[in-house]
Amino acid sequence: MFIGAHVSVAKGLSTAVSYGESVGCESIQVFAKSPRRWEGPPTDPDAGRRFAAERAEAGIRTAYTHTAYLINLASVDDAMWHRSVDALADEITRARLLAADGVATHLGTHPSGESDAAADRIASGIRRAFARAGGDDSSSTRLLLENTAGAGTTYGRSVAAIGAVLARCEPIRPLLGVCLDTCHAHAAGIDLRDDSGWSHLLSEIEEECGPDTVRLVHANDCMFELGSHRDRHAWIGEGKLGSDAFKAMLGRPELDGVSVVTEMPGEVPVKDAENIRRLKVLRGDVL
Repeated sequence: MFIGAHVSVAKGLSTAVSYGESVGCESIQVFAKSPRRWEGPPTDPDAGRRFAAERAEAGIRTAYTHTAYLINLASVDDAMWHRSVDALADEITRARLLAADGVATHLGTHPSGESDAAADRIASGIRRAFARAGGDDSSSTRLLLENTAGAGTTYGRSVAAIGAVLARCEPIRPLLGVCLDTCHAHAAGIDLRDDSGWSHLLSEIEEECGPDTVRLVHANDCMFELGSHRDRHAWIGEGKLGSDAFKAMLGRPELDGVSVVTEMPGEVPVKDAENIRRLKVLRGDVL
């Protein structure tokens, strides 16, 4: 597994790479544009090529982007849905220009929660976004559907709900995958505090979503109790998941080759360097 962190691109892509290298990243995640705006300056293809070359030279094996928080593919408001589809198409295009391995996205909210109607709406939006982005089947960039903490009527709390969207996305299914957030899973009531919990979850993902679907893990401890539906990240080993959960994760053969990034509160570079170090120590314990 390749361990790293979400890093800022506020000072440019090259600075993000050098920062990632300085804190020990083997993988990085970035925002390809502001996560709190619908639009942003276009991604320069030359800058994208430099980013890919620089991260390879720095030994950063994989890179991912994360979509803007505004996107709601489950929305029943047509104007919001169409705007979300356009924004997702833009995010896919940007990720491809950066030669990213994948782009993680939240799926949104629907009045009926995790219903067939919501799955239909989301899948339709994903198919349309790929069509808008050009449907580049030669790209290795996957769209990764991220699980949620299950608050309110958000979509993606359960593995079955994510699988329902994937099942509705033929023929672009090979371009899709799953981003698993450990904090979200814990908050949603999925117990990952030991190996048996991981075994159960990964078996369910394979059954509902298909084999080798998980491409990225957001490795975040959780400040609140199991099933709290509260998405508050804690440093590795300092939350309610605890170090044993991440040690079990890092020992799962089903996750060989998967990228792991932390998304931590705190001051840079300490928050990233320390949490990456903790994960690498745990990885060393199970190798």
